Amino acid sequence: MRQVHDLMTRAVAENVFPGGVLLVSKDDSVLFFRPYGKANLFSGRAMTNETVFDLASLTKPLATTLAVMKLIETEHLDLNQTVGRYLPGLKGTDKDSIKIKHLLYHNSGLPDYRPYFRTLAKLTFGVREASLREFLIREPLESRAGEQVRYSDLGFMFLRWIIEEVSRMRLDRFAEEKIYKPLGLSDLFFIDQAMGPPKKRYAATEKCPWRNQVLEGAVHDDNAYVSGGIAGHAGLFGSAGDLHRLINELLWTYHGQPSAVFQQPLLKKFFTPLYNKERALGFDTPSTRGSSAGQYFSSKSVGHLGFAGTSFWMDLERRVIVILLTNRVHPSRDNDLIKVFRPRLHDAVMSHLLSLR
Repeated sequence: MRQVHDLMTRAVAENVFPGGVLLVSKDDSVLFFRPYGKANLFSGRAMTNETVFDLASLTKPLATTLAVMKLIETEHLDLNQTVGRYLPGLKGTDKDSIKIKHLLYHNSGLPDYRPYFRTLAKLTFGVREASLREFLIREPLESRAGEQVRYSDLGFMFLRWIIEEVSRMRLDRFAEEKIYKPLGLSDLFFIDQAMGPPKKRYAATEKCPWRNQVLEGAVHDDNAYVSGGIAGHAGLFGSAGDLHRLINELLWTYHGQPSAVFQQPLLKKFFTPLYNKERALGFDTPSTRGSSAGQYFSSKSVGHLGFAGTSFWMDLERRVIVILLTNRVHPSRDNDLIKVFRPRLHDAVMSHLLSLR
């Protein structure tokens, strides 16, 4: 793994990111787990293996999607049921034909992103959630449900709403009680801004221009922030170690090992890509060209990226997990060097592992 270590060291030196943690496992054995660089450039605090990161859009597969799976297991949700079945306020709107699976596949027809925070930040906290839901109801579709794949934060905002309506529990509490706690994961959590962050060592993210502060222990995503830190598309925080324990549980459940949390048949369904597309149910699969996973992950792989500089890829066939957590948006989101770095890193990791055969 010398080449992998050198790539990570060089990435810090060349300002791809201030710091990061890389974890690689194969066949249930952790082969590489090292921190690099700084967790906070201004204080000079070093990154450690225990550093907690803003996982950004990893929230989508590892909190919201898994919560949907749990509700399908208990027959509270159905992938083929329309959202109007669970949110009566959508009856008669252009969203009435959207199904749960469309939201997970990102082919609901919803836009990718809207800066709702600009309006919501001006409102008192107590009315923001209701106002956000009104925005979602009124947001015009850009295509009909099922027609086009368009990666959408808004779809996962709807999923959070549906999860909470059906379970009668807030998303963060549902995920903790039904998923993280049964697996003994204490370093995967949402941060309720009303309560403040748990005492952990956090990786700093952006020096936010409208919040006028360097964010540390506060969600970077603007729309999630104004919603109080709990959202379906962002808001999850975690360490590389606990992230690995969760993903490893998914991997071995997929291969038939009994799990107290997940069911193999449903997990296999969620990991199956939409025909001729690069999306599974809530998870990404490697692109045929220019994938962030590089060129060596098999077609039977799933993963996801997070805007703040986080990612995981899991090769279901080779039983390989690569977790890269960085603070690439610290101190500015304008740094996008990680786009070139990710595939190079994954190629180096997989080249090494494949050479051991």
